[in-house]
Amino acid sequence: MINRETVPDFLAIAEAVSQHRDWKEALNSVISIVRSGFIFDNLALFVAEEKFNQLTEIVYARAVGRGQSAGPDAAWGTEVANQVIERNEIILQEPPDGEDKDNRLSKAYLLGLPLRAASGLLGAVIFVRFGGPAYTPEHILCARFIATQFAGLFERKKLTEDIRALEEARSLLALQDDFIATISHELRTPLGFIKGYSTTLLRSDTEWDESTRREFLTIIDEEADHLTTLIENVLESARLQSNTLPMKPQPVRLDKLIRDTATHAQARFTDMQVKFEFAVKPVIEVDTVRIAQVLGNLFSNAAKYAPGAAITIALTQENDFYRVCFADGGPGISPEHLPNLFKRFYRVPGQGGYGSGLGLFICQKIIDAHGGKIQAESQPGKGTTFIIDIPVEAGVLAEGG
Repeated sequence: MINRETVPDFLAIAEAVSQHRDWKEALNSVISIVRSGFIFDNLALFVAEEKFNQLTEIVYARAVGRGQSAGPDAAWGTEVANQVIERNEIILQEPPDGEDKDNRLSKAYLLGLPLRAASGLLGAVIFVRFGGPAYTPEHILCARFIATQFAGLFERKKLTEDIRALEEARSLLALQDDFIATISHELRTPLGFIKGYSTTLLRSDTEWDESTRREFLTIIDEEADHLTTLIENVLESARLQSNTLPMKPQPVRLDKLIRDTATHAQARFTDMQVKFEFAVKPVIEVDTVRIAQVLGNLFSNAAKYAPGAAITIALTQENDFYRVCFADGGPGISPEHLPNLFKRFYRVPGQGGYGSGLGLFICQKIIDAHGGKIQAESQPGKGTTFIIDIPVEAGVLAEGG
């Protein structure tokens, strides 16, 4: 019979497992309860590979007794865990006779138990005692209850991860469905213009004056460029997603690259007003075409979603990186949409116009490839600011005036 004065509070253990959302916090709470009556020095949890029934890794390890001073040299029971997982049974291992009696850390008593759940064998839990005492049947019974609670905790953890993965997959499918609908519209629009105006020009029953003919050809040319850009974005997003798009760094004055990109944007969007606030004028080594593409996407977004709003671009040095702040005075973005802005295919609901949802995704991947980061800050009615950080170490060559 179990002496209830020398065993942990089973109800408290069950409550600790059920009340903590984070599995590691639950384990820490269980350990503090368990050691009130079930003594051990080290505890380790191992996960089994489902298909091959083999040990993969320790997912949790804690030294709470004599093993604390030994650090990584302390016994964690890897071999015993392998045996537990291979045999799917409880394993006891006692130290061989003749071990150094004065060195308690050399006398490890190990108890390994399988972590079983409805889905199968999840792994193993190992309890280690240095210098004894040996595990009694009552100790093993207590350890079995603890292992059952740990198995339930890991089953819940796995279920939570599966649900999260399913939700992410469903979200991605929804985004892809939206993307297909959007990209179909985006492709049809320029193709419709190209087909309509070229068919009109080819009519044999009408003669067009030079001005009208040139206007139609200009529209066809612009829509062909639009179509080309759209197709390139789709292809580039795929290459960036798989990290197969090469970067070709070369030295460039960052402030000049920003000004040149702004000049091209203003030639395209004639009512665009841009103000520069440059505190530094660094020469850095980046892929100039790709960084210009990032800035160009930001200008296009500003023209589409904040038409007529003034744009301010600031360039500063913040410790070990250069920061570009691209701010517009447009309508802004609601906070709930900010975490999704850089996701592939994502478009803010309710915004006017059409887009593929790839522009900001491409921007993020390009900045990531340079070792930097891009983020957005916005409030409805107060505009949107895109913040680009490029590391100073990623190729600073000089500081120009």
